Amino acid sequence: MKKIVHPIAATVAMLCIGSFWLSSLVSELFLSREAIVLVKHTILQAMWVMIPAMAATGGSGFALSGLRKGNLLAGKGKRMQVIAANGILILLPCAFYLYGKAAAGEIDAIFYTLQMVELVAGAANFSLMALNFRDGLKLTGRLRRKGQAGFLQ
Repeated sequence: MKKIVHPIAATVAMLCIGSFWLSSLVSELFLSREAIVLVKHTILQAMWVMIPAMAATGGSGFALSGLRKGNLLAGKGKRMQVIAANGILILLPCAFYLYGKAAAGEIDAIFYTLQMVELVAGAANFSLMALNFRDGLKLTGRLRRKGQAGFLQ
């Protein structure tokens, strides 16, 4: 069951983060203030999907690793700590604050400054999750490791 839950939860979490990032960027560059408020509200509502997906990813990944050791697992664990801290300390508070500012019609310099912080933190989390995804594929043998003999070599 863990082998099924982990990749599904990780994919859902990555899709959430990617869609939050992209929808924020597009709405603020090209759409109306009303659209920005809707995007910020929708992101907060979608936290009910993303947070459990992140928790399931971390929990199932920890359970799957068991007593195994190695550089790939160590890297995944360290990245997951950064992802969690980034989410709890930067992304979640930004989501609430930016929605509040947008809903109050205060799309100003402070809003855009904090939005840039959120976009950078979101891109960092997405990148770290992509690296974890890659290492997970290597651990399962679905992606060859560097130096590993392949069919065409």
